[in-house]
Amino acid sequence: MQPRTRTLRLSPPRLDTTRRRLALLGAGALATGVAGGLLAAAPRARAMVAPSMPAPDFTLRSAAGGNLRLAEQRGRVVLVNFWATWCGPCKIEMPHLNRIYEKYRSAGFVLLGVNIDEDPKQAVALASRMGLTFPVLFDTDKAVSRRYALDSMPGTVLIDRDGKVRHVHKGYREGVEATYDAQIRALVKE
Repeated sequence: MQPRTRTLRLSPPRLDTTRRRLALLGAGALATGVAGGLLAAAPRARAMVAPSMPAPDFTLRSAAGGNLRLAEQRGRVVLVNFWATWCGPCKIEMPHLNRIYEKYRSAGFVLLGVNIDEDPKQAVALASRMGLTFPVLFDTDKAVSRRYALDSMPGTVLIDRDGKVRHVHKGYREGVEATYDAQIRALVKE
C-alpha cells in the first residue's frame, strides 16, 4: 500500500493533531535535505549498505556510559536507527520503535538508536522526555553515518544474528512500524 500524498495548509495559530503531524513531517523533509547535505559531504566513493552484505562494525559512546560495539551484538537481531533531535519524522517514529524494542528484547533483539547531533545533551534530554528504553549512542562526528551511507533521516538498518544487513529503510512513512515488526518477528524466529 502506497502512502497518500497530502497537501499541507497551515492555519495559524491552531493546528489540529493531523496537521501538526504533517507539519512535523514537512519539517522532517526539510531536515532530510539538510541531513543529506551534511552527511553527503563525505566522498561519493563510499559503499552503500545493502541487504546481504556484512554490517559495518562500529563502536560508539552510549548515553548510559561506556562504549557499545556492534560486533558485540552478534547472536542478536539488531535494528540500528539513525536519528536527530531536529528531525520531525524521527520524533514521530521514536515511540513506535520503543514499543517494538520492549516487545522483542527478550527474544534476542536489540535496538540501537544512533543520534547524529553535535551536542549529545540534546539527544539525552529528548530520549528522557520520550521515555526511551533502548540504548542511545552518539555519532557526533557522523563517521558511522557516513560508513552506512546515510542520506535521509531517519535511517534504519535491520541486521540478522550473523551480522548481515537484511533490510534498509530510508526516511519514515506512517505505518512503517508494522513492516519493522514483521521483519523483526521473522528474524528472531530464524
